[in-house]
This record gives sequence, C-alpha cells and structure tokens, in this order.
Amino acid sequence: MVILGVGNLLLSDEGVGVHVANELMKMELPSGVSVVEGGTDGFRLIDIITEADRLIVVDAVKGGASPGTIYRFNIDEVKSCPSGFKTSVHQIGILEVINLSGLIGRTPHTIVIGIEPKSLEMGMELSPEIKAKIPRIIELIKEELKHLT
Repeated sequence: MVILGVGNLLLSDEGVGVHVANELMKMELPSGVSVVEGGTDGFRLIDIITEADRLIVVDAVKGGASPGTIYRFNIDEVKSCPSGFKTSVHQIGILEVINLSGLIGRTPHTIVIGIEPKSLEMGMELSPEIKAKIPRIIELIKEELKHLT
C-alpha cells in the first residue's frame, strides 16, 4: 500500500498533496503502508506505482466546486468522466502516469483523494482554507486504510 502525495509546492494550494504526505510521514501508520512525496515529476513515479498493490493519491483537483471541497473517487471513475474533470494541475497528471503504468506493468487499485484549490499563485504556503482541511484529509486516508489493509 502506497500513499502518494503529489503537487507543486511553489504554487500554493497545488502542493496540498505533498503537504499531506509530509504530515503522514510524521505519523505511525499500519505495517506495509509507505508514504511517498511525489512532487510533480510523474514519470519518476512509474516504478512506485507499478510495484504497489494499492494506491491512495492525494492531489489538488480542479472539479469546479468551492475551494476546500474534498473529493474521493476511484481511478476508474475519473477515466470514464466525460466532463474532462482535471485530476491534476501539474505538467503530467497522475492519471496519465497510472494509465501508462497499466501499459508497462500493472495498475494498482487506486483511490484519489483530492481537494479543490483556492490559490494557484506563486507561493510556498497553503491558503488558510486549504491548510485547515489537512486534518480531515488525513482522517479520510485513515478510513481508507482501515478498509484496504
């Protein structure tokens, strides 16, 4: 089981997945669960993704809802979404990397936990609204772990 936090720390709320991963790294998690700070370089994550049996991705998600809205979906729901729901705002989206992993290896059972960003401006800090949601995101991840481990 891999928890993968992705995003760009230089673009405010776009880095929320990395911030969540850093918080999770400070916590005691069940045996067999690893946390990876994925940043924005999707291709670098291919090996991690193809070797995982289960994957939880945490990322900023542009779904058109109010900032701070938390989403939870399985990767197949994203693949079949006709609206062009954008699961990533960085150079190569995690969806593309997961699709590629299916071509060269195997695709793990994947859950995405996303949060609608407020600001994508240059800056290292999360907006207060998004920062306040981190405990809830961690709570959701722990609930997923109970079902998956």
